[in-house]
Order: sequence, then structure tokens, then C-alpha cells
Amino acid sequence: MTIALTDRTEMADNSEMSSDEMFELLYGIVPEGYKGEIVGGVVHMAPQRGTHWEIILDACLQLKSHFGRLSRVMSDVRLDLPGDGNAFAPDVFKLSDGAEPDAKGHWRYQDVEFVLEVISRGTADNDYGRKKAAYAAGDIPVYVIVDPYTGQCHVHTEPKDGEYRAKRTLDFGDPVDLTDTVLGLSLDTGSFPRD
Repeated sequence: MTIALTDRTEMADNSEMSSDEMFELLYGIVPEGYKGEIVGGVVHMAPQRGTHWEIILDACLQLKSHFGRLSRVMSDVRLDLPGDGNAFAPDVFKLSDGAEPDAKGHWRYQDVEFVLEVISRGTADNDYGRKKAAYAAGDIPVYVIVDPYTGQCHVHTEPKDGEYRAKRTLDFGDPVDLTDTVLGLSLDTGSFPRD
């Protein structure tokens, strides 16, 4: 489900809205059981599904196991990224050691080492398109798209000049080898469920 902020009569021009104002509006319209994000100034909502959550939890547990209980691994937490109207809530992201929130309590994209997004049918174009471009523009070292419909993981690394220069596609069951990246680990995808 997609709602353009400009469709709301009381919001005639969203270009004048700050990310904080857009997020305040977002939290007022997203129904229970849905996740909402702002991608390119447009609110996108997707239902939270069990398959989606199982993959997110599995990835979070693997990251916490590798980096320790106190590591900064986030899920569905606001992250503002380069580009007009980009205030995402990534499914999973890992912050570098020593990362601190800014004065407003938000995490800085410059401190993000890894992002994992699990696609939903209605918002898949964002994960493969605008969000991938924003993560590359923010020099996020590792971006993984998990697709439970195809049973594949798409690994994007080596951001440069606003795009990822390296891409690998792996099947569920294949390890996502990130040992040569800032993460220095391999994600086990053997228990990722399919939709």
C-alpha cells in the first residue's frame, strides 16, 4: 500500500516538510500490523508477515552472536538517508562500534556498516531501486536484499559514486560470505523460510 503525502489535503506541499514532520504524520496513519517508511517523499506501508519477521530475527540473532550482546543491531528503527524525503526503517541494520545517536536521538547513516531488507511484494521495487540507491549514496558498505518469494539473497558491496559496484546472488541455504567486508562474518541462510 502506498500513500503519497501530497494526496493529503492538509499537506499541499511535502517539499516543505522536514523528515521529523513526515515521520510524525507517518505514525498517525500507519495501521497496526503494518510497517511504514518514507521513500522519496512517499509513505509506503507493508503488512508485517511471519516469514518476514522470522528472517529478520534470524539475521539479528546471528549478528548479535558474532558481535556480542551489546552490539548495536537495529530493526525497524528510523534512519535518514541521502536523497529527498528518505527516512527509512530498515529491517535490520548494524552500527559501527562507538556509534552514538545525533542530538535528536537518530542514528547517522555514516555509522551504518550493514543493512538487510526482506522484500514485500508491494514494496519490492523500493528495496531493489530507490532504497538501494540511497544506501549506496550513503556509502553503506554492505546491503543485502532477502527475497522469500524467489528464495534468494542479493548481496551488494563496494559502494562508489552512488552505486554498488559488486553484486552476488545466492540461494537460500548458501552462506552469505561477508568475511571480506567490514562485517567479517558469514550469514547462514539455511533456515530462512520462503513465502
